[in-house]
Parts: sequence; structure tokens; C-alpha cells
Amino acid sequence: MKVSELKDYLSKGVVMVVQITPFAIDESLDLAALKDNTIFLIEQTKHDQLALIPLGSTGEFYAVNFEEYKKIVDTVVDASNGKVPVIVGSAQAGTKLTIEYAKYAQDAGADGVQIVLPYYSIPSEEGLFLHYKKICEAIDIGVVIYNNPDASKIYMKPHILRRLIEECDNIVAIKENTPFIPTLYKHVIVSGNKVPVYQGRGEWWYAATALLGVKGFVSSYANFMPKICLDLLEAGRQCNISKLKEYMELLRPLDEFIGYIGEKYGPSTTIMPYPYSQDNLYISVVKASMNILGLGGGFSRLPLINLMQEDIEKLKDILFNKLKLKKYE
Repeated sequence: MKVSELKDYLSKGVVMVVQITPFAIDESLDLAALKDNTIFLIEQTKHDQLALIPLGSTGEFYAVNFEEYKKIVDTVVDASNGKVPVIVGSAQAGTKLTIEYAKYAQDAGADGVQIVLPYYSIPSEEGLFLHYKKICEAIDIGVVIYNNPDASKIYMKPHILRRLIEECDNIVAIKENTPFIPTLYKHVIVSGNKVPVYQGRGEWWYAATALLGVKGFVSSYANFMPKICLDLLEAGRQCNISKLKEYMELLRPLDEFIGYIGEKYGPSTTIMPYPYSQDNLYISVVKASMNILGLGGGFSRLPLINLMQEDIEKLKDILFNKLKLKKYE
């Protein structure tokens, strides 16, 4: 998909599925499960209003080496077979290494790359601008800017985004993770009609901010309930407030369960204040949900930990009795 086509596609609104990376109990990579999961998503959604993002935060990109990265990219690109856009999480802490990863994604046939803010180094505003500008200049595919202060401990302010949009034609979307709604709205205003802004914090936040002009949302839940996520997207596109509230209520037991897991398996080691994310245990919940429903969720790699059996039983009750999901055949 050409850059202009990808930008147009994302501007209409899609669910960006941040795919999990399935690992076996011994932490080895399960590529067969990844292939099956990719095909499942395409078939369940009839490859409509969907984009796949392997190797994002949910995909534990930080826990795989370059050889595994290449295998994951190849698997998802091959399994998708051009039916839906594949936007590969290719960010590393440094610019040069990120370009190396992004070039591999391009050569493998990916439609775009997702680049999270450069973590660890805490660059100046000019350094942050040049980081993205150099990446955009080095590749010919689309770039999704992942503005995630939770993971990087830095933030791209609207005036930097404006410069990048003006100077880099292959920026196709902004994945915005701020927990502050006025800041989110400022990014929507700055991007105008040039680049779509996506709600990066998931379903509840999309329902709460759809009226502000975000085009869609990034979803980990879609790994195991894509149809519900597409219905939520449509409610937002239609500005159907009653439907949005209905889906917020439907998903509340699962959202609360993730909060419960964070407290039970805590305390967290983050120094970030609330309302920033306090942990990433939602990944273990998503993987356990997939396993329960007959999909290839697998397990997480350390330092993330997996759910205990007693909590898996509680999760089963939510999936089958609250969300009314059924095991996939």
C-alpha cells in the first residue's frame, strides 16, 4: 500500500490491533500461533477497518532480538497477504538502530512502521524532531508516530508534531497516549486534516474521546474480540453516544479485572504518577483471554509475569458470562 493510500485508509477510521507475540512456556517464539492469530483477525473482520501492528508495546518488542524481530515481521506480512495494512513496531532507543529495523520492515513488505518516542536518552526538542525526520527520510513507507509518555518518559508537544507533519510527507497517523484530554484535543487541532490522530489508550478512552475527532483506536482487546471492537469503532464514527456508553459498560468488568490484577500482583515499580499507566499486566490478561478462547495467546517473557490459575478462572467468568464470548473453533 502506497503512503498516500495508507494515509487515506487510516483517515477513514480503523481498529489498530496491537498484536501479542505468543511465546511458549519456555519463552521460545511460537511463530505458528502468530500466523494463526493473524489469519484469525483477518477472517473475523473480513479484512475491513483493520490494521495490524506487530511488535508494539503489547507485542513485547523490547523482549525480542533482531533475528526474532525479522521472523515476526515476515510471519505477519506473509499471513496478511496484502489484505490489511501491516504497520510494524520498529522503534529502538537510538535513531540509527531504529532506521535499521524500519528498513527491514520496508524490505519485508510492511506498509508502515510505528515509532515510539526514543526512550532512555531524554533528547532535547530538536533531537526529538531530528530523530523522526531522519527515520522518515530513510524509508519510503508510512510512519505512525507513537506519542507514548508512559513508556518513554518523554513527550512530543504539539508544535514539534506540527513541524514534522509539515516536513515529512510519509507520516500517516499519530497514535496519541496522553491521559490529559485537552492535550489530546490540541494534537487533533494541530494535525488538522493532514494526519489522523488515533486514541492510543484503548477502548474506554476511545469511547470517551471519539467526539473530539480521533479517527479510531488502538486495541489489545481486538486480539480476542475483534467484532466487539469494530462495533465500538462504528459507534464512535456515528457519534452514537448511547452506543458508546453501552460498550463502555460492557467492557467495564474486563477493565476492572485488569485493575484488580495490577493491585494483586503489585506493588508497581513505576515512578510515573497516576493517571499514567502503572503496569503492563494487561498483556498477560490478553494472552490468558486468548488461551481461554482457543487462540494462541501463549505466555509473556520476563520481566512480565503470567496470571495464576485462580485468576484465570475469574477471567473465564468475565469472558463467558459478562462479555458473552464463545470459544473459537
